[in-house]
Order: sequence, then structure tokens, then C-alpha cells
Amino acid sequence: MEPFGDDTPVYVISVAAQLSGLHPQTLRTYDRLGLVSPGRTAGRGRRYSMRDIVQLREIQRLSQEEGINLSGIKHILELQRENVRLQEELAAARAALEELTNELESTRAVAARLAQQRRRGDTGGTSGGDLVPIRRTSVVLWQHERRSD
Repeated sequence: MEPFGDDTPVYVISVAAQLSGLHPQTLRTYDRLGLVSPGRTAGRGRRYSMRDIVQLREIQRLSQEEGINLSGIKHILELQRENVRLQEELAAARAALEELTNELESTRAVAARLAQQRRRGDTGGTSGGDLVPIRRTSVVLWQHERRSD
């Protein structure tokens, strides 16, 4: 059995409040404002993950130590999430580019070998000079999702 991960919602609000050093009502307010979105049980009870607890502590730090209001904190958190999404998108684009580069190098090598065979007068046929597809590829460079908000 796999242990719970950082995103697994397991802590009830009283435990999450204790772990984050905040009052349960503060957690409810942060949820209502969209600063932290805990998981929900079938009965709609909140369940916080360790990632939520860390985020609650960061919200408290930004508010108390940096003097940032909750609206500013919400904007900071949205920008951080957008940054993570863009980094993931960039990593996927780089992986696709690497795959396409490898495919191009392979195609160039085959083309060079065929050109060399043609120059020597080898006409192909059963001698292995025919182009035969090895595999089909499908690469999506990126999909841009428009946000509705």
C-alpha cells in the first residue's frame, strides 16, 4: 500500500488549523475566498492535504510578515499556479522539440544513405534501398487553453 502523498486530503479542519497555526474560522474564510481549496467528503466536510497546510502557512507569512492583504495574496497564488503551468507547458514543448529533432536526424541519415546508393547506381528494389516506414509519429507541440476568467 502506498503512503499518503502531499496532495491527499486527510486532515479535518481542526487538525489543519492546529498544524497551520490558524483558527478554524480563518481556514473557512480562506476557503470561501478561494485562497485554499481543500478536498471535500461526501458530506461536504473539508479535508486538508499537507500541501494545503504548507499553503496556509505561506498565506499567513505573506499576510503577517510581508503585510500583503488577502486580495494581493490571492493574486500572488494565481500567478504562482500560472507559472507552474507555463513551466510544465515549456517542458512538454522541449520534449516534443527533442523528439522532432531526433526524428529529423534519423530521416536525414536515411536520405543520405539512399542518395549514396543512388550515386553508386544501386536502384533499390530488393536490395533494401526502398523507403519503408518504421513507425508513425504524432507530436503535438502545444495546446493553448484559453482561460474563461
